[in-house]
Amino acid sequence: MRGKKALFVALAVMFTFSLGVTGCSKKAKTAPVQPTAQTQADAGMMTEPLESTGDSGVMEGRTSGPMVPVYFAFDSSSIDGDQVPRIETNADFLKSNPEISIRVEGNCDPRGTKEYNLALGERRAQSAKNYLASLGVGAERMTTISFGEEKLLLFGHDEMSWAQNRRADFVITK
Repeated sequence: MRGKKALFVALAVMFTFSLGVTGCSKKAKTAPVQPTAQTQADAGMMTEPLESTGDSGVMEGRTSGPMVPVYFAFDSSSIDGDQVPRIETNADFLKSNPEISIRVEGNCDPRGTKEYNLALGERRAQSAKNYLASLGVGAERMTTISFGEEKLLLFGHDEMSWAQNRRADFVITK
């Protein structure tokens, strides 16, 4: 009887081992297909390129230098007093370069739902655009887009990372 138990245990161990070695095969992950400008145009989507056309050297965030991003408080689209000099710097640059057009990109930290963050990012982009317009930059030179939480700069789960992701970027488009 003892020999049968030992044989049964040995067979069970071998069976378990063979399952562990062969296991279930995993499907290879495929990269998601990124829409091209042509497929976006064919679908009636935005046709403005999302790349900066300004060769501006070092950037802060995705903002084209010498402009700087504007940062926002949690769950806010208001431009706080400490950010006014930053947006004034951008306005001065744009007023002295009237041939330049920009895209104002609203960004959020990853907290909140995707839909909420897209809406908040749009409010941030519009707030920055409206502030620039109030400082004398022609609204026709500015477009807005919200990336919500889709284009994070920092992926940490701490206040410093979240604060860097709550911003409006200013990207030269022409």
